[in-house]
Amino acid sequence: MAEVTNDLIYEILKNIQGRVDKMEHGIGEIRHEVVSIRLTQMGIQNDIHNMYGILARHDDRLERIENRLELRELAEAQRPYDPT
Repeated sequence: MAEVTNDLIYEILKNIQGRVDKMEHGIGEIRHEVVSIRLTQMGIQNDIHNMYGILARHDDRLERIENRLELRELAEAQRPYDPT
């Protein structure tokens, strides 16, 4: 078995410290990617929310148009639709 000396322990600790530094750097990159994904997700959620708002406005407009058409149909003489 090899003799354990202070120099050997020092070299092993330097090696471990280098590995820990690399891991910290990797973890920092992963954190930045997670933040980027989170921001993208929030943007997509905002876009979906805006789409629901637009659809609700279109639904309201369509409902008003349908109500006007029904009122106009009742006011006009009732005759069957003839596309020719």
